[in-house]
Amino acid sequence: MKKFILDLTVKENIKLNDTNVLLKLTSQNALPDMLPGQFAEIRIDGSPTTFLRRPISINYVDKELNEVWFLVQTVGDGTRQLANANTGDIINVMMPLGNSFTFPEFTSEKPLLIGGGVGTAPMLFWGEQLAKKGFKPTFLLGARSQKDLLQLDVFAAYGEVYTTTEDGSYGEKGYVTQHSILNKIHFDRIYTCGPKPMMVAVAKYAKSNDIWCEVSLENTMACGIGACLCCVENTTEGHICVCTEGPVFNMNKLLWQI
Repeated sequence: MKKFILDLTVKENIKLNDTNVLLKLTSQNALPDMLPGQFAEIRIDGSPTTFLRRPISINYVDKELNEVWFLVQTVGDGTRQLANANTGDIINVMMPLGNSFTFPEFTSEKPLLIGGGVGTAPMLFWGEQLAKKGFKPTFLLGARSQKDLLQLDVFAAYGEVYTTTEDGSYGEKGYVTQHSILNKIHFDRIYTCGPKPMMVAVAKYAKSNDIWCEVSLENTMACGIGACLCCVENTTEGHICVCTEGPVFNMNKLLWQI
């Protein structure tokens, strides 16, 4: 897909909790087509310690309102600066980057979308696109505590939502791979994004149950075009750049200990 470098306007900045905000960006012109699983590289202006763009998953696309959403977790100077953006501010964005998730072949298939932490971000747009095509996605979202579970009401518009929290403050206590729904329903496909240990555990579960699985990697992607080599991952096809060959991979392509 063609890549664009755009100056987008902050339409809304919604504080979701102490460390996460939802940025809704728009443009005077129609936004380019984007696919679920793709990401953007966002320039950070006004931060003297931030020289490179920050990779952020595309959280949602509202074509009617001409909006693209980004879920931003504040983990450093760059993301803190981004999270402080005000309505009307201009943010420079390079997008869409990377590949996308793979649609199931038949609408009778049961897709399970598993997200952990801020890795839930790409699952919202993906779930919306699945529902739009006639699929019935199930979401399994994990976090440390209730305050870290994000956008549950929006997810619920597109499928059934199940949750886990490590402290048991909401949903079932434990990790996503321990949720009881996995023992009650057979899923035909699993898609996952989140911390690597979580994705490795999900991939192990999928492999042991002979379930097709795609993972969206969160390697450091400083440039987004395969030039900096920060995001290299060792795969069955050798060392490849996640930002250009991914971020979405079939689990069988990754050399994880599964």
